[in-house]
Amino acid sequence: MQSELTEAPALSRPADLEHVGKSVERVEDGALLTGRGRFGDDLGVSAATLHAAVLRSPHAHAELLGIDAAAALLMPGVRAVLTGEDVRQWSQPFVVGVKQPMQHWALATDRVRYAGEPVAVVVAESRYLAEDALDAIKVHYRGLPSVVDIERAMEPQAVVLHADVGSNIVSDRRFSYGNCADAFATADHTVSTTVHYPRNSCTPIECGVVVAEHLAGDGAYDVLSNFMGPFSLHAVMALALKVPGNKLRHRIPRDSGGSFGVKQAVFPYVVLMCLASRKAGAPVKWVEDRLEHLTAATSATARLTRIEAAVSSDGRVQAIRYDQMDEVGAYVRAPEPATFYRMHGALTGAYDVSNLEVRNRVVLTNKTPTGLVRGFGGPQVYFALERLMDRIATELGIDPFELRRRNFVRKDQFPFHAAAGAVLDSGDYARALDLATERAGMPALYARRDAARAAGMLYGIGCAAIVEPSISNMGYISTVLTPEQRAKAGPKNGAIASATVAIDLLGGVNVNIASAPAGQGHMTVCSQVVADVFGLRPEDVVVNVEFDTAKDAWSVAAGNYSSRFAGAVAGTVFLAANKLRDKLARIAGAAFNCSPGEIRFANGKVFNASLPAQSQPFTRLAASPHWAPGLLPPDVEPGLRETAFWSAPTLSAPDANDRVNTSAAYGFVFDICGLLVDPETGRVTVDRYVTAHDAGKILHPGMADGQIRGAFAQGLGAALLEEFRYAPDGGFQSGTLADYLMPTACEVPDPDIVHMETPSPFTPLGAKGLGEGNNMSTPVCIANAFADALRPLSARIGDVSDIRLPLTPSRVLALVAAAEPPPPAALATSMAARPVPKAQGGLSLNASGEIRIAAPPEKVFAVLLDPAALAKVIPGCHELLSTGDNSYRADVTVGVGLVKARYAAEIVLSEINAPHSLRLAGQGTSSLGTGAGSGTVRLEATVEGTLLHYDYAAQVGGKVAAVGSRMLEGAARIILAQLFESLGRQATGEAHAAHATWWLRLKKFWSRTP
Repeated sequence: MQSELTEAPALSRPADLEHVGKSVERVEDGALLTGRGRFGDDLGVSAATLHAAVLRSPHAHAELLGIDAAAALLMPGVRAVLTGEDVRQWSQPFVVGVKQPMQHWALATDRVRYAGEPVAVVVAESRYLAEDALDAIKVHYRGLPSVVDIERAMEPQAVVLHADVGSNIVSDRRFSYGNCADAFATADHTVSTTVHYPRNSCTPIECGVVVAEHLAGDGAYDVLSNFMGPFSLHAVMALALKVPGNKLRHRIPRDSGGSFGVKQAVFPYVVLMCLASRKAGAPVKWVEDRLEHLTAATSATARLTRIEAAVSSDGRVQAIRYDQMDEVGAYVRAPEPATFYRMHGALTGAYDVSNLEVRNRVVLTNKTPTGLVRGFGGPQVYFALERLMDRIATELGIDPFELRRRNFVRKDQFPFHAAAGAVLDSGDYARALDLATERAGMPALYARRDAARAAGMLYGIGCAAIVEPSISNMGYISTVLTPEQRAKAGPKNGAIASATVAIDLLGGVNVNIASAPAGQGHMTVCSQVVADVFGLRPEDVVVNVEFDTAKDAWSVAAGNYSSRFAGAVAGTVFLAANKLRDKLARIAGAAFNCSPGEIRFANGKVFNASLPAQSQPFTRLAASPHWAPGLLPPDVEPGLRETAFWSAPTLSAPDANDRVNTSAAYGFVFDICGLLVDPETGRVTVDRYVTAHDAGKILHPGMADGQIRGAFAQGLGAALLEEFRYAPDGGFQSGTLADYLMPTACEVPDPDIVHMETPSPFTPLGAKGLGEGNNMSTPVCIANAFADALRPLSARIGDVSDIRLPLTPSRVLALVAAAEPPPPAALATSMAARPVPKAQGGLSLNASGEIRIAAPPEKVFAVLLDPAALAKVIPGCHELLSTGDNSYRADVTVGVGLVKARYAAEIVLSEINAPHSLRLAGQGTSSLGTGAGSGTVRLEATVEGTLLHYDYAAQVGGKVAAVGSRMLEGAARIILAQLFESLGRQATGEAHAAHATWWLRLKKFWSRTP
């Protein structure tokens, strides 16, 4: 369905599209499906290339007192260790848009402010040697209190992360549009709610890759990385390295194993590896592992929002007030606070609301710095706005679908100027709602809800409406500055895209774009666009997506982000192809003795429309200017290569009243969800999901649906599973995929997708973005459905407004107040008696059980009191030295999954009642974290020997805790099994250990452990 729009006169649209708009086979898939992709880690490097490993802080907040790398430098194969001193000498802090006296270096220099912050880099002849050398580096910390909660970080007495700032609130801006005061004063109703959007991320199959070389003779750097842009950050990197932009060559490989925004977070490691190469005097390669990625790469910004609306009795929203607080982690890292301001112009969403007030506060905490994550800013804004719309519907007793329809921008209002400056380019929102409800079959869906509720289940129906921005205005980030500050800095605006189309000497067509694809099918779509311009087949066009800042045409806005490919990049390819076609038409017109306007390109030929017999194969006509430039018409310059640059005319700088059109185009999404909730287990299941999209002109329907399904899966994960969790001390607790859960194909239902098209008048092909929409709409749509599901319980639990994501079973059960059965009496007694170790946050682990040993209690007890024998019992113990009566200093290596840590531990035996019981307590520190524990061991004489009872509680922090409770608990069981097996061997003699295999004994141990 296309709305009637007047197109921008400067744009020439293709009249006949043979290939664009069709789901042709993807060009990329042949190589990807046969293992011939060219990813960052696949590409060859020089024989001189060394490998890097990053030492990271186990503490969320601590003073960095010193680093001793002497032992690491003596290890075989280790070539260099980069520390903060080197970073201070050769670089400078990263620049950011917020003007505050805080410094963020590529390595910590005086203080660490989040768990996982880099403190040193080891460069060695292999990654294995570099990783081993990390354990030999001694870092001296002085722990500081941490703050991880948004509201606590804003309190006057909160620990301050950057002393020179004096507060954790590093930006506090207020905006006002229209007249909110009068609207609220005269409103029939005022409706408000408070919502929290959590930290989550996305997990591309390929983590970060950087290969950097310092070119000493040129004072320059050459880098290969899978950075996805925006290339405004090229300037940030060059400034940090203290070189001109042309002295930082940055190359991007053809393929990327996903990004979803987070590959933007590679840029600090580009700087870090450049400096490591300078220190080592050789190229350096670094490949991020999964634990590093989850712990320290980036995350979506957590947001606390208090939002209220002034509403008339018929449900018309007269005004909206936002109070938004973004938790951005330990540093404001470019391009933040983009999550705030990318959506600023469109804060009223799909609704015609002329009065708007906003307060934005950027808040620091002891967590990983945030950045671009698919849809950045959108999930946070719409979670608040669409929860508010549901609250209005509930309080006024209006159907939530009808409430939205009453407030939509009407079809005849486009292009629509929103209160804060967004220019909504085209749409028919009411029609999209109708298409979605028709596809959902609402009468049947309501009947399904009634049947489920009658059967004792909880069932809810929710909806959400969003506008999806694409092609970001590079000036939006300057809205964080006051008009006076912007005037001093100079205006910033636009979204320049570039593309080059060339024809080689055999008539082949080649395309180069300034966008690094991460699976979106850039090569396929660009070949379709160019094939239609020249009347060729897509397979006749070669598209190069490798990117090189030293050779390719690019701009500050270049990169793959903000859904800019279809509208900006593919559109600019179309413009460049048209420029080259027009040149060929002048050449052909001279050859055929006709005007260029009569030249046509079709079916691989170039011909005179007035005299079709006059024709040539495209390859012949296109090749001849290379071979005979002297025969070109007088007005045609030699060369068949055209580069086009484009920026939307509607993207101006923020005005003096802080109005800004934050994006060039705005799609529309309307979602409907039927949600089933099991009140006994807390399981939440999406029963029905319909998503209607208007993304302007669809260039490739198959890939469009793929992008929608991918965004839906990610939005589903945010709604039901995904959350970065932190301990009170700032320790990260979601460092593996066992604790950071994501939906798989088994958990993701197939959404029912509905399309309509209202082409944008502001993009060359009329296309808008659609790859981020469901990451914005799905979390809140599911939350609205969940709120509806709880409605039958409102008499008992109240009307729940602040729906917290993700909707995990434990969180759901807490809301529905379902009582869990009590634990068995014996287990309850054991748990009540369990000691609590001394610790300051971190991850708690508990273990209790029993094991049989074929030796009397006296012999077992003797082993526990003998330092030499005890050293052989403790797994991974390198040394055990007595420091007093029944107290020891131990050097122990503990390995858990991806993490291996060498601890300096203090162990004390107390409450000794030989040979019956004792208490064992210990605490240790390592370069990767801290640990503390306490427990009892009780020996009971049996006919076979001894029944050993143990009851232990421990708490760990730092990188070790980041692997998560599931892996740690499994590892603790294995370690305890090894300990008690070794204890049995020491007490009975080595020969006794052969009576059964280790694995069988371990299985027996597990079967007896609760």
